[in-house]
Amino acid sequence: MHDHKRSIIIFFAAILMAAACSSNQAVDTPAPGEQVFVTSSAETPFAPVVETQLPTNTPAPALERAKYILNAILDYDAHTVSVDQTIQYPNLTGSQLSALVLAVTPNLWDGSFSLTGIVIDGQPVTTYVLDGQRLDIALASLLPANGVIEIKLQYTLGLPFAEQEDPNVSRPRIYGYTSRQINLVNWYPFVVPNIDGEWVLHDPWYYGEHLVYDSADYEVKLKFADPASAPIVASSGVPEAQSDGSTRYTIASARTFALAASRDFQTSSTQVGDVMLTSYYFAFNEAGGQGALQASGQALQVYGARFGPYPHKSLAIVMGDFNDGMEYSAFFYLSRDFYNLYDGTPANYLTFVAVHETAHQWWFEQVANDQALQPWLDETLATYSERVYYESTYPELVSWWWSYRIDFYKPEGFVDIPIYEGQGFRPYTNATYFQGAHFLEKVRERIGDDAFFAFLQDYLNQGRGRIVTGNEFFRMLRANAGATDISDLINQYFRSVYQ
Repeated sequence: MHDHKRSIIIFFAAILMAAACSSNQAVDTPAPGEQVFVTSSAETPFAPVVETQLPTNTPAPALERAKYILNAILDYDAHTVSVDQTIQYPNLTGSQLSALVLAVTPNLWDGSFSLTGIVIDGQPVTTYVLDGQRLDIALASLLPANGVIEIKLQYTLGLPFAEQEDPNVSRPRIYGYTSRQINLVNWYPFVVPNIDGEWVLHDPWYYGEHLVYDSADYEVKLKFADPASAPIVASSGVPEAQSDGSTRYTIASARTFALAASRDFQTSSTQVGDVMLTSYYFAFNEAGGQGALQASGQALQVYGARFGPYPHKSLAIVMGDFNDGMEYSAFFYLSRDFYNLYDGTPANYLTFVAVHETAHQWWFEQVANDQALQPWLDETLATYSERVYYESTYPELVSWWWSYRIDFYKPEGFVDIPIYEGQGFRPYTNATYFQGAHFLEKVRERIGDDAFFAFLQDYLNQGRGRIVTGNEFFRMLRANAGATDISDLINQYFRSVYQ
């Protein structure tokens, strides 16, 4: 037996002995910045985290992007999740790496995240810094450019009650559970982007999104503690039932993996090309569930023709048991209020927010951006995509959309503000979403439809799978505008100088 294998076996034997001796002991939450190695009483839900490893001192196979493999057991009634996770991370930064930074969003809630162990390339990691949502891991040896490292983590999640109001937060917290729904969003640790030598992990804010994601492949194997009363699951991935009673979900080249589970979900599906769309909604909201499904299916066709193809084989449209909407990969939430107010016509909030969130499958999912510092890059385009939807599907409602959706709020301000300078949710959305839509409309009027949609297609093609900046946006826009000068429009709506 090789020495490194013996050390791994000894390490996990010690964990199992500690678990047996402390099955009734609580795990203390580490102080911010404290170096910790936590031993937990949580049972390993699947095979041990050392079941496979990359050979040491052997060139690792090249990966186009990271791969996340999660084996999870969800106890729906106890609101807990036990997870074995493997991350195969390729160093695509162009430089050697001496450390990794992972986002651990569940750790923002006291007691929600309990880390049992970390193993990197077969070697246990006993010291690390877990401070809020940030996990810093120093590597035992440098990770060369284009090298691949394998990170294995074991942890448990104690889901917070999401319906509890937080006076410090102006929007609902989606992660957690409500009286009739469990929502797993940003629920697993992930390696944050490294851009120009800096790890990109921003602080959360009262509104807007703060996380930035590289594209990755996901394989999630989900079991339920009580299979006999398993809920209906909406997810980012395509499901495949397994012989052991679990379900395996997969999605490639995605920014996130989200899922929602409820015993109260009702579903309706439709096929658009090779994409299966499924609407998940609660009782007494069937009309809204059907309306959201229809609008998203129409938008998928419009955007596919105008921008470029949708990249996945499924799309989940989920009624949230909270008053908020949010996009994830091949998955998005819509506010319960929009369902309750749905009037059966396309001239309503449910429709234009559904097509807005569908547009994020292009502007966020395929072309990503820094959502904290340059949120306008995806929100401006997703908002204007609503206009593209209406002109293509209900042209008689375009004027209504401008007056009811946009100008009712009398938008003002510079488009390119970070989330931290929005001065409140309404001023932030007025500038980033609505002023951005006015800017794109004026650009389109000036350069013409052919150049405008050529720009959007060019932006998608060049940005697909990447994290794009404002400078790149304007470089491509100017290239497609040709000799037409748009500098006055940029100066009117943007405060920064874009090269």
